[in-house]
Amino acid sequence: MAKLIFADGTEEIVKDGSPIGQPCEKHGIFRACNQGFCGTCIVTIAEGSENLTPPTQQEIDFLGQDGTKKERMTCQACIMKGCVKLA
Repeated sequence: MAKLIFADGTEEIVKDGSPIGQPCEKHGIFRACNQGFCGTCIVTIAEGSENLTPPTQQEIDFLGQDGTKKERMTCQACIMKGCVKLA
């Protein structure tokens, strides 16, 4: 099982390989298009970015290659293992 830690300190346990969009939405991070086009679900990763899937082409197109190191789209990223802390 993997863990998401939100900026307010709350935690969500999810299955390894799960998309992070739904748990993030439960904690108030809105997502509109679910396709990686609008950018409403962009979050900053404080720790554990290595535990997420590689950035999708939609994320690279929207954030730029360098932007995907600290920011991710919750509609695109999945947590593979371990812990990810959002800023």
